[in-house]
Amino acid sequence: MKGLLSRVLVVVSGAEASISAARYAIALSKAYGSEVTAAYVVDTASIMQLTASRIFVDDESVEYERSLEDTGRRYLAFVAELAKAKGVAVSTLLLRGSIAGEIVKAAEDTGADCIIMGGGEREAGFRDILIEANREIARTSSCPILVIKGGAGENAYKRA
Repeated sequence: MKGLLSRVLVVVSGAEASISAARYAIALSKAYGSEVTAAYVVDTASIMQLTASRIFVDDESVEYERSLEDTGRRYLAFVAELAKAKGVAVSTLLLRGSIAGEIVKAAEDTGADCIIMGGGEREAGFRDILIEANREIARTSSCPILVIKGGAGENAYKRA
């Protein structure tokens, strides 16, 4: 029989709260053998809106997208290193599109039993976009959502 948390998808945004969520997912894998997939979404939907409203010119949008992609790769590599340090494997996905849409689709595609994401984003640059994305994920996901707040991720990771 498949366990309740056999497969989890953790949302990585680069914000500290998302790294805490990744640490929690790694601890979950260590404790229960859960398969963990970490996903970072290059928010091309927002880039397209900024370009359409002429806030970005085409060259700026291409440069910004490339920057987000590089950032995503770095954060996913960091999560993989955190997992390796605890002796567990993490699959990674670098996705493009709207954050919520791609995360919900990835959860379905990977057969995730749960989506794990950070809560309490305080970084000014992330706040509005991530709060809205988290709401949309919670609204549209067909699987449960686990929100990791405060130091819960770090504490779980240290104990694992």
